[in-house]
Amino acid sequence: MDSKTYAADFLDYVAKKDPAQKVFHQAVKEVVSSLTPVLQQHLLYIKERILERIVEPERTIIFRVPWQDDKGEIHVNRGFRVQYNSALGPYKGGMRFHNTVNQDVLKFLGFEQVFKNSLTTLPLGGGKGGSDFDTRGKSDSEVMRFCHSFINELYHHIGYHTDIPAGDLGCGAREIGYMFGQYKKLTNDFTGAFTGKKPNWGGSLLRPEATGYGVAYFAQNMLKNKGDSLEGKTCIISGTGNVGIYAMEKLTLLGAKVVGFMDYDGSVYDPDGIDAEKLAFLKDLVFVRRGSLKEYGEKFKHSHFRSGKKTWDIPCDLAFPTACENELLEEDAKTLALNGCKGVCEGSNMPCTPQAIDLIKEAKMLYSPGKASNAGGVAVSGLEMTQNSMRVYWTREEVDQYLQRIMTSIHTNCLEAAAQYGMPGDYMAGANIFGFKKVADAMIDQGLV
Repeated sequence: MDSKTYAADFLDYVAKKDPAQKVFHQAVKEVVSSLTPVLQQHLLYIKERILERIVEPERTIIFRVPWQDDKGEIHVNRGFRVQYNSALGPYKGGMRFHNTVNQDVLKFLGFEQVFKNSLTTLPLGGGKGGSDFDTRGKSDSEVMRFCHSFINELYHHIGYHTDIPAGDLGCGAREIGYMFGQYKKLTNDFTGAFTGKKPNWGGSLLRPEATGYGVAYFAQNMLKNKGDSLEGKTCIISGTGNVGIYAMEKLTLLGAKVVGFMDYDGSVYDPDGIDAEKLAFLKDLVFVRRGSLKEYGEKFKHSHFRSGKKTWDIPCDLAFPTACENELLEEDAKTLALNGCKGVCEGSNMPCTPQAIDLIKEAKMLYSPGKASNAGGVAVSGLEMTQNSMRVYWTREEVDQYLQRIMTSIHTNCLEAAAQYGMPGDYMAGANIFGFKKVADAMIDQGLV
């Protein structure tokens, strides 16, 4: 069977099977588009129908989540857990609480998570979950009641050796704490069944920072491979959640200059760059007071708040999309190219549209896909699980050293896989190939299950 024809027929099959799941189709196409040379050399993958099997979640759990607000009114949200693939280990992946959550989004995220976890080389399968519940504007009591109700159903399906949820968009240490507390009460079992816990009761130091730090380390490796460094590079970032803010922090520590960032209401251009004082203000503004970036523009001299505008028009050397899927569009990529941007390093899951990626590559910019460059979060989640199993508590320095080694290993694996299959320097192809082969080989070893 011709591998190109097979791949095209397979993508058509996926599109017809779930015609409404456009984001999921995009994720599948991105992976499969890199696999033609792999399928040509390994016809066993076709014979064993690995692609047909790998795109189907092993299990999808959908359930209602009734909860009561502070006024006594009852609400009903929908809960999900997509347990995608356990060939390499127990399902591992975050919980997203946001009004955009649906089965399409979670299938895309779970599919990406399978290969991201594979890239870390840790023994973890892939999964994803969440709810269309939005934590914004809710009191702590309302969030707690929702989380307890959510776990009342989900606890049947998770556990340390089965499925280990973590945080994601709208789900941080507060939500993890509420969910874990209810899980512990229902199971009478204190285990590492969740990651992203606070360090004073089983969490790992550096977990909130891990994804952002990992993105910076991956960018550092990309530049080092070209004989360059982050020193003096101007950077722009989207998103001011954990990923964006801690990417700013680590990039600054590594000598780069972050001059732009954005959130829901607009963007900030600060030509002087972020420093320790500004970063402390930003953390308080976003994490504690949940205020508007407009306050940053009002407080710091020379900085400008730009209502409703994105950051991609700000001249830079490196761009870091860290917010959500499909946020960096083709026209944004054109603007980056015209402004002389040297690279785009994804800090979130699939933030660049396919058209934007094509243009980034045509412009000869460095490009890393999120499944590689934002894998630092799940890497430190794996380290948290290890600490829980060993009943030990590592220092920040120890965790950071492990994180740096894992991100360097992912970078190396991407380059080596891309070169092996005739696409040298293509990080997207390398990430897809390395991630896929590890999972596919494990599936073959374990038989038709």
